[in-house]
Amino acid sequence: MSRSPELLVIFAVGWAAGLAATADAIGLGKELGGLLAGMSLASTQYRDAINSRLSSLRDFLLLFFFIHLGASLSLNSLGGQIVPAVFLSLFVLIGNPLIVLAIMGALGYRKRTGFLAGLTVAQISEFSLIFMAMGLSLGHVTQEALGLVTLVGLVTIAASVYMITWSHRLYGIFEPCLGMFERRMPYREIDTDTAPTANHDFVVFGLGRYGSRIGQRLQELGHHPLGVDFDPEAVASWRRLGLHAEYGDATDPDFLAHLDLKHVRAVVSAVPRERGPLTEADPQLALLHGLKSAGYRGKVFLSVGTMADTDDLMRRGASVILRPFDDAGDYAVRQLVGAS
Repeated sequence: MSRSPELLVIFAVGWAAGLAATADAIGLGKELGGLLAGMSLASTQYRDAINSRLSSLRDFLLLFFFIHLGASLSLNSLGGQIVPAVFLSLFVLIGNPLIVLAIMGALGYRKRTGFLAGLTVAQISEFSLIFMAMGLSLGHVTQEALGLVTLVGLVTIAASVYMITWSHRLYGIFEPCLGMFERRMPYREIDTDTAPTANHDFVVFGLGRYGSRIGQRLQELGHHPLGVDFDPEAVASWRRLGLHAEYGDATDPDFLAHLDLKHVRAVVSAVPRERGPLTEADPQLALLHGLKSAGYRGKVFLSVGTMADTDDLMRRGASVILRPFDDAGDYAVRQLVGAS
């Protein structure tokens, strides 16, 4: 099912709805069933692809939850909760990152890794509001408690957005004070720093016959290509050739942003595209936009099926245009003429 993006999304939604209905039928609640569905999907290698395609639907449905929560919230209860909300917000914004930083340091990670990971949990998230709303409906908590948690959520969610946005600058400011959270030998990241798989000099998108041949030739010449494809069987086939590969989508900007492109000399796209005029949804254009957003400034090689796409792609940032059929035909003609 992962071969088709649409089928993957339909399965994820159906899986979540099915587990939610099952959990509700046996008395565990729809919320717990949905959580179990998310945990099971997160344990697969397709979680990033599922997450990127469900993000719009998730945000849309989350809007209705907050509308319902806000409509049932009495603003009169917020005035008396400002002082405790300030203290609890400071604990979440400062205490949570420090706790994660200490745990990550004890586990053998560098202080930078622990600091950046800690900033991502400097909020209480919407799950706290869900649990408090359930507690209010069951009579276990008061309206004032719900107002307090809601106010803390608003403050921490808003503040953590800017903390994550400026995380690298914040690390530069606090870095001299974070040495106590790092072991003398951060063993978990020593192997990662020296891992040969991190030194890819080429990235090939699309692991079909053309992309696989490019990867094999690059490896034969002593390079270290990384292959990326949305087809799990293509990824497995690439790995059987002794090459490194990742499951991912060339049109997903979040995936491109997480790729290590610092030492990459060139990105090659062998992703097939349908005939017709270029549109903003075209995988070649989406790849160009995603690489630019990720800060990549190296060369980009794009394969096309027809000459009509060449000029447009070059104007939009492509470095070199590859024409598999034309190039193969030219090579065949040269061989034929040479043999005669």
